[in-house]
Formats: sequence, structure tokens, C-alpha cells
Amino acid sequence: MSSPAQPARTRPRPGDELELVVDTLAFGGAGVARADGYVVFVEGGVPGDRVRARVFKAKRAYGHARVVELLEPSPERIAPVADHPGAPWQVLPYERQLAVKADQVDDALRRLGRLDGFELEPIVPATQPWRYRNKLEYSFGTGAGGALICGFHAPGRWDEIVALDDCLLASERGNAAREQVLAWARAHELRAHDRRSGEGILRNLVVREGRRTGEVQVRLVVAPGELPAESLTAAVEADSLLVTTTDALGETTAVGETELLAGSEAIEEELADLRFRISPLAFFQTNTEMAERLYGVAAELADLRGTERLFDLYCGSGTMGLVLSSRVAQVFGIDVVEASVADAIANARLNGIANASFFAGDVRLALRELTERAGRPDVVVVDPPRSGLSKKVVRRVIEAAPRRIVYVSCNPTTLAPNAAQLAEAGYSLRRVRPVDLFPQTPHIECVAVLER
Repeated sequence: MSSPAQPARTRPRPGDELELVVDTLAFGGAGVARADGYVVFVEGGVPGDRVRARVFKAKRAYGHARVVELLEPSPERIAPVADHPGAPWQVLPYERQLAVKADQVDDALRRLGRLDGFELEPIVPATQPWRYRNKLEYSFGTGAGGALICGFHAPGRWDEIVALDDCLLASERGNAAREQVLAWARAHELRAHDRRSGEGILRNLVVREGRRTGEVQVRLVVAPGELPAESLTAAVEADSLLVTTTDALGETTAVGETELLAGSEAIEEELADLRFRISPLAFFQTNTEMAERLYGVAAELADLRGTERLFDLYCGSGTMGLVLSSRVAQVFGIDVVEASVADAIANARLNGIANASFFAGDVRLALRELTERAGRPDVVVVDPPRSGLSKKVVRRVIEAAPRRIVYVSCNPTTLAPNAAQLAEAGYSLRRVRPVDLFPQTPHIECVAVLER
């Protein structure tokens, strides 16, 4: 006798509202719930919440929704400190945030990388839960009544900006710089750039700070047009004041023509008893205090003896390679961003470090040439972007044949397949230590060491 037919499960459609109970947190920060077995990733939900959520994307196996009403809060939920789109996890106690991040690193490595036998070490907590960022990128928008505002995009919205009175991720001085620019722009009746109509001039504001030096860099990103630059110089207190003009269709602060209005082109920061020059487009870890802890973890796991040849891939401004330079014989760094490499060379000179050399180039192409010229590395340190290493770059690292690889990751879901590919080539994942650089957010950093 055949079994009775099961009713077809109806997949929600965009716009549908569902009552859901959030079970867990997914990598990236969304809550995970189920509607009759259908998985829904719920933005704004934490484990234990009962919510009403509106679906905005529905695929065959899973959908995405946003909380529109909190029907019954989770016992774990705490009151938010600030209305801040950049701090979505502030509704979770900090110890819970740390536990979730450590679990997600472990889950990614085991489930996505199919790796085991490694030691997952206790996560390193942040020294400051708030006001820890040395760089913030704000967007301009139009608020109620047509007023110019400056803040962050609302979750999932490219066309809606949430205004901020006080950004609790920035220092008081960084906030003051943002407020000065906004007051100046309002006084001159400048308008936010509208990407649809092309009207308005103000696009973004980048505020960068030397946490140890107190130096502040302010960079205004604008669309082509008339800008009262002289009055901006008088209105804003900054050690470096710049304007970048771009006609890019998408929102970006990384392209365009940059002009120095006042002060110096770069600011300086101190980290691990070294001084670093930071130019406008160069990469520098956005949490100075925890970057110091992160590089300390990398140094510990690298287990350096003083005789090694070390390659620093995706070296940025040279921070990690220069911090490790006193523990090795030679450092060679590669980065595709020429401005970053120029900073790295200047930073080596600034600190009197003679055993470090830096080169501009695509790691995928430049690593083989560097190995031929400098010799095989004993240790490779790699700090790639969120997308991780391409398979070809991993093959190049395997060709270079270091005995130890120290992988600094900002995304365990890309670390996992990279580590799996290295494991297939004979490397073993030994130790992994998460480090929390970004409290109140789902972002995770960790340091992994692989050996052969």
C-alpha cells in the first residue's frame, strides 16, 4: 500500500510576513529560523526571539527576511546602547558574542573545510567594546524635511541613510570631525548625491585617526561639481584634509582624483612600538589596539627563531611584516595596491628596519618571481581580503613550499576551503585562535597556522 501523498510545502514569496522563532545565528549575523521546515535567515533576530518578519528574498532552499516586529524577545536579548546600523550584535551580551564567533570559526573549518585534528584556542576578547575604530566611512543622505544627514546605510538599503548624533564606534575627536563637515555642508546648502538623478555633490566622508598619535585625517568624497573648498579648510580641524572627486556609478571611496587641501597627505599611527605612515587609500587594520594583539598572536603561532626568510602576502602598509621583522632574518612583502607598498617602504625607513623589502604586484603572478629571486620562504604570512585566496594563489603558495603558513583571516568561510586545499597538498592545520577586532558586529578575525 502506497503512503499518503505529502502536501507540497509552500515557499514564501517576497513581501510575505511570517511569524518565526529564531534558533541560532548564521555566519554574517542573521538569525536562523524555520517555517514548516523552510530555512529563513532573519536580519535583526537573535536566538530565542519570536518575531514577525517580512520576506525580501526567497530561493528554493532558503529565504531572507527582516524583523518588522519583535513579538517576544529572547531571554538573552539586552537593550541596545545606540541606534547604530554598524553595531547589530549590541543586543547580545558581549560574552555571548564571543562564544558565537568562536563556534562559527570551528563550524566553518569542520563543516566547510572538512578539517579536524586542529586545536581551537580560546578567543581573544577586545580591549574596548565601543569607540574602537580608527577609520569610519560615512554616507550622505537626505533626511526628513529635506535636511542633509551623514551616517550609515540602513540594513539592506542602498538608498536610505540612518543619521547619527554620536557614532559610538568612533572616538570623540573622530565624531567632532564628522560634525564639523556636516555643519559646514549644511551652512553652504550642499546636497547629498543622488545616484539615480545624478544631482547633488556629497557622496561619502572618510574619517581616519591615529589612536596613539592623535592625528586625524578627513577625506570628503564628492561628485564632480563646484565645492567651496577654502571654507572647508577653515571649518574642519584635521591634520590631513583631502577631497576625492569621483563619477563612479556605485558607492565607493577607493577611486577618483584626490586633492590635498590642508595638512599632510598621510597621518601616522603607533603599533607595537613602531610608527606607521597611513596614506588615504592604504590598508591599515581599523582597530589599532586589537591589531597589536592580532599580530602578537601571529608572531606566537609563527614560532619564529630569528633565522627565517618570511614572505608577507597582501602586506598592506607593511604592519605585520614590520612587526615580525625583529624575529626573522628577512621579510619580503607583496601587495597589489601601490599606495600601500609605498607606505610599507616608507614605514620600514621610518623605523630604521633594514631587513624588510616590499614590492607592488598581484600575488598570483608575483609570488613565483619573488621565490625565484629571494629564495624559498621558511614562513609565509598571508592576510587576504574577505574573499580569501583564489585556488591559483593557494597553488603558488604550495609551490613556494614554506614549512609553515600563518593565515590571518577575516572570514572563516573562505579560510576553510583554503586550508582544505593546503591540507590536500600535505599541510596540517595545527592551531586556530579567534581574535575579536569588531565587538558589537558579526565580523570574525582568526589566526590559523598550517605546517608540513
